Amino acid sequence: MLKLLSRFRYHLAVFFAVLGPGFITAVVDNDAGGILTYSQAGAKYGYLPLWTLLPITVVLIIAQEMCSRMGAVTGKGLSDLIREEFGLRITFLLMALLVVVNLTNVMSEFAGIAGSLELFGISKYISVPLAALAVWLLVVKGNYASVEKIFLFACVFYITYVISGFLVKPDWKEAALYTVKPVLLLDSGYIYM
Repeated sequence: MLKLLSRFRYHLAVFFAVLGPGFITAVVDNDAGGILTYSQAGAKYGYLPLWTLLPITVVLIIAQEMCSRMGAVTGKGLSDLIREEFGLRITFLLMALLVVVNLTNVMSEFAGIAGSLELFGISKYISVPLAALAVWLLVVKGNYASVEKIFLFACVFYITYVISGFLVKPDWKEAALYTVKPVLLLDSGYIYM
């Protein structure tokens, strides 16, 4: 019995070791820009876009798996593999585009910090520099293990999504229906959300 319990603990520890980075990656899009987009889409279109969650999840799983396997097999990052296959110019263009996308994403994050803390009466001139300092300390002084623990702790707050989902008392039958029933509207807002 003791050996069985020990094996169970081992398998559970391995499961959570694998789950950690995947769980962090899964909630990464729940940032200020994402929450704004999801809120606006839900307010305007209701349950109609729910069907997109299934194909998007499959595509994200495939992309993550593909990139991790390429990295594990070759020992190289994605930019190195792109450079080897497509050359320096395309790689430079893609990496420059990545910098622009990441910069705008960081700007939306700090705008979200400023906006959310202003709800509690904290000035953006205080909250944004403090948040920037915290991020800087995390990047410069932290190691992988400490950053992962902080991110996993932060992910606990996403339980509030599940709680708020029950508190708003949705029509579960309609939500389940539109999760599997594709609805395409020729509205530009619906297409670009």
